[in-house]
Amino acid sequence: MTWLITGGAGYIGAHVVRAMTEAGERTVVYDDLSTGIAERVPDGVPLVVGSTLDGERVARALTDHAVTGVVHLAAKKQVGESVDLPLHYYRENVEGLRVLLEAVTQAEVPSFVFSSSAAVYGTPDTEEGGLVTEETPCVPMSPYGETKLAGEWLVRATGRATGLATASLRYFNVAGAAAPELADTGVFNIVPMVFEKLTENAPPRIFGDDYPTPDGTCIRDYIHVMDLAEAHVATARALQSSPGRDLTLNIGRGEGVSVREMIDLINAVTGYDRPPTTTPRRPGDPARVVASADRIATELGWKAKHDVHDMITSAWEGWVRLHPGAARS
Repeated sequence: MTWLITGGAGYIGAHVVRAMTEAGERTVVYDDLSTGIAERVPDGVPLVVGSTLDGERVARALTDHAVTGVVHLAAKKQVGESVDLPLHYYRENVEGLRVLLEAVTQAEVPSFVFSSSAAVYGTPDTEEGGLVTEETPCVPMSPYGETKLAGEWLVRATGRATGLATASLRYFNVAGAAAPELADTGVFNIVPMVFEKLTENAPPRIFGDDYPTPDGTCIRDYIHVMDLAEAHVATARALQSSPGRDLTLNIGRGEGVSVREMIDLINAVTGYDRPPTTTPRRPGDPARVVASADRIATELGWKAKHDVHDMITSAWEGWVRLHPGAARS
């Protein structure tokens, strides 16, 4: 098999490329480098620079490299930005996917893995302490979440019409790094956001501490990016062995961690001791979103191996590499 990884020079994409390459799969990276970093692509892995909106370039990449499967990670992914730029998000995430799928089906590529998100669930209505399953109703709260749900529909419909084997992977909160040089360079998720505040000698922020949770702060499910990458390997192999298969899977640990617990652990790992400050709630933040990981365990035999401490420790090593003055003496 030869897998084209769109967005393969990005934070998650680079980990997927590494995991699939180490598993013996041949990979090709397709990335417009708008946020990706070319140096993340391993030696020996071809890099094609291009947009998924460029159907001719995608088609040439599929043909030139005899691609037999696609893992589609390339997308715009900032919730707040999507509210301000919905047309941009729909163009990049939905139209880009449509163009890609058109090229994939014309080239008769048999397998397609789609990077979705827990954002498709919005504010899930689960019983107290309950888990979000793949059957939980999807009511996205942002244009970003809408584009991911629309993407799932498009992928599934294409599979049914053409026989393309498909999988939509709903990521929960991704953190950590396989190596410092692969760490997340963005400051959009809780771990790098807290790192940034600590190294600026500012208190981390908690958005609301009056939620119906044990400590009043939101509870989320965090997944190590290395585990996420291994889930892609398992999914790719499942599609390879089952033509026409259609999967929708949560990628999480099934364990909730509150924002306050996360900040306390980050302080402990980094050697800082800076109590957080509380600000008003952000609109649309649900009290608790924790994945059920039962289906992926049953379907693929996959289970996360790394805990939150591993995520923070590896992410901090990457942060210090980028910000050498951040390390505590």
